[in-house]
This record gives sequence, C-alpha cells and structure tokens, in this order.
Amino acid sequence: MGKVLVKNAVKRKSGYLYYVDGKGNVCEAKMARGGKKKRK
Repeated sequence: MGKVLVKNAVKRKSGYLYYVDGKGNVCEAKMARGGKKKRK
C-alpha cells in the first residue's frame, strides 16, 4: 500500500484521477464516468 507524503500538494478537479507515474511525477487523467453527482 502507498503512503501519503504531502497532503493537499495538488489542487484536484472533479472528474479526474491523480496518480504518480514511474518517474515520480503526479499525473492527471480524466475518469470515464466521474465528477458529476447523481440525481435522486
């Protein structure tokens, strides 16, 4: 399991997935179905 090194280091946008690549860079990828709240 990973460890949190720094909290709130990246300003997140809704609908995007954030991960660390092999070089240690933080990457942003658009999620297939994310970011919108469901209606009742």
